[in-house]
Amino acid sequence: MSTQKSSTYKDAGVDIDAGNRFVQMIKPLVKATTRPEVLTDIGGFGGLFSLNADKYKKPTLVASTDGVGTKLKLAFMTDKHDTVGIDLVAMCVNDIIVQGAEPLFFLDYLATGKLSPEKATEIVKGISEGCVQAGCALIGGETAEMPGMYGAGEYDLAGFTVGVVDNDRIIDGSTITVGDKVIGIASTGLHSNGFSLARKVFFERMGLTVDSLLPELKQPLGLELLTPTRIYVKTILNLLRDFQIKGMAHITGGGLTENLPRVLPRQCQAVIEKASWPKPVIFELLRQGGEIEEGEMYRTFNYGIGMALVVPAKEADDVMVRLSGLKEQAFLIGEIAKCGAEDEGVALI
Repeated sequence: MSTQKSSTYKDAGVDIDAGNRFVQMIKPLVKATTRPEVLTDIGGFGGLFSLNADKYKKPTLVASTDGVGTKLKLAFMTDKHDTVGIDLVAMCVNDIIVQGAEPLFFLDYLATGKLSPEKATEIVKGISEGCVQAGCALIGGETAEMPGMYGAGEYDLAGFTVGVVDNDRIIDGSTITVGDKVIGIASTGLHSNGFSLARKVFFERMGLTVDSLLPELKQPLGLELLTPTRIYVKTILNLLRDFQIKGMAHITGGGLTENLPRVLPRQCQAVIEKASWPKPVIFELLRQGGEIEEGEMYRTFNYGIGMALVVPAKEADDVMVRLSGLKEQAFLIGEIAKCGAEDEGVALI
């Protein structure tokens, strides 16, 4: 008769009890994001959200999914996990607000080798904060404990959001014309793009660490790089109530030169004045430390502009005043010009 102990899921590296404890720990964080349309509590098989159809003539759903990229490496290196969730929400909701869609709800996916309920709760704390900033509800998610798939202490994050916009208020750039102005809203730093190059420059080429104190920075390098992505949702919803925004671009990977053309009609070019906004010091440290060419900076990073708006010239000054009132740093960075097919896109002058 065998005396060998029977195997359990926990022996294989998956702790169901830890997962249950984690769910209980995050319930207050999820509740903080709720909206009247939410019909379920966390823990169900699916999140229920009742669309207030009376609010729209022809409601159109807009969805986006994204991750945080290698910025997660900074969270691992600093052992600080309460801000990457804000980045996760930001990357999704900023993408749908550019089409005029109000984010309604959000779902997350957290995968790790071994679940630490305390660390996972810190991550969800950031996701909850991001949802509060965006005004959307966190209605569900998935936490996957997968032994052998990730290194010790490592995890991956993905997010998904759904928003709504009236069909006749979708913003797609089709009305952009010559003479319209381009307004840039400041970023808070690198946001969530370009970290593979940033890590290579700072930690390999320059030999710095996350604890390095540089005279140009007010905090250690690691914390500076972890500064959360700015969420522009409430600012833009405010602008849309009173102004005509013809097109918007969330400046992520590809920078201004790759993202702004995505909303421009044919034979239109955005002429951007490079000196029209101050470049945050973290980008200058990167450029100098890595001897990065100017074109690469504009194509890899947001370089200080996290969101670009195209507005009629006659409304540009009023939009700038409103943005200042909303505590946003904004700059008039260019205008739309006519061009041939070979010059479409962005011209930096």
